[in-house]
Amino acid sequence: MFGKNKSTGSVEYIVVGLGNPDRKYENTRHNAGWLAIDSIADKLGCEVNRIKYKSFIGTCTVNGAKVMLMKPTTYMNNSGQAVVEAMNFYKIPPENVIVIFDDISLDVGKMRIRSKGSDGGQRGMRSIIYLSGSDKFPRIKVGIGAKPNPDWDLADWVLSRFTPDEMKKLDEIFDNAEKAIELIIDGKTDRAMNLFN
Repeated sequence: MFGKNKSTGSVEYIVVGLGNPDRKYENTRHNAGWLAIDSIADKLGCEVNRIKYKSFIGTCTVNGAKVMLMKPTTYMNNSGQAVVEAMNFYKIPPENVIVIFDDISLDVGKMRIRSKGSDGGQRGMRSIIYLSGSDKFPRIKVGIGAKPNPDWDLADWVLSRFTPDEMKKLDEIFDNAEKAIELIIDGKTDRAMNLFN
C-alpha cells in the first residue's frame, strides 16, 4: 500500500547491487551495481553499513514496503551465496528481489530493465540463478560500454574506472534506477520498462 509505513515488519523486497569488495575495485565498471546501491541508499536516507548475509546491508521503506539494500561481499562470481541466504531467511520469492548489475552491451548512460530472463553472460547473475533455481528476478542492467577496441582483455576493461564524464551520466541513470525500483515494488514493472528502457 502506498504511503503506509510497514517498516516494523519483516523485509519484503531485496534490492541487490553486484560488485567486488576490495578497495582496488572501487568505481570500476564491474562495480556499477555497488555504485547504484550507494546512490539509491543516499536518496532514500538509508545506511548500507551493517554486515549480514555475506553482504553490506541496510533497510529502508519504499512505497510502504520494507526493503533491504544489499551489496554482496562474496565477489561477483559467488553473488548467489549472499542473495540466496537472505532470500531463504526472509522467505522472499525471486520476483521480489531486484538485481542491479553492469552490462557491456549497453553504453554508459543507458539502462535496461527486465522482469526475468537468462544471466546474459553476467557471472554474478549466473550464480544467483543457479543457486536459487529461478530466473524470475527483475533486474536493472547498467551500461558500462563495450571494450574500446577488440584487443583489450575483457577483464581489464570491466575492472577499469569510469571517467568523470561517465560518472555524471551514471548519476542520472541511478536516479532513474531508484524511480524504477519504486515502480517495480508498486507492481508496475511494465511501466518502469516503458519509461526507462
